[in-house]
Amino acid sequence: MNDSEFHQLADQLILYIEGQLDNYDGNADIDCETNGGVMTLSFDNDSKIIINRQEPFHQIWLATKGGGYHFDYKEGQWICDRSGDNFLTMLAYAITEQSGEQFSFP
Repeated sequence: MNDSEFHQLADQLILYIEGQLDNYDGNADIDCETNGGVMTLSFDNDSKIIINRQEPFHQIWLATKGGGYHFDYKEGQWICDRSGDNFLTMLAYAITEQSGEQFSFP
């Protein structure tokens, strides 16, 4: 993957997350801010989730209360380089844990 492809895939992921959060109709208040390629999700309990693109490694990094994770793009999805889990699955779990309300991505 070259840098241009990485940026396109990372942008698609960020836009998808933003769209899902914009359409979220649950009770939890989840603020989403993107600045300079870094997305920050903020919750009522003052916890945060940070999603960051790492261009030199062509990875997406996820920082949650539960830890930090690095994701590589493989076979059409972002996969954790340690656990092999899907990015959106891990993000949904972190949002659920930090917001206190069930969250999932379609």
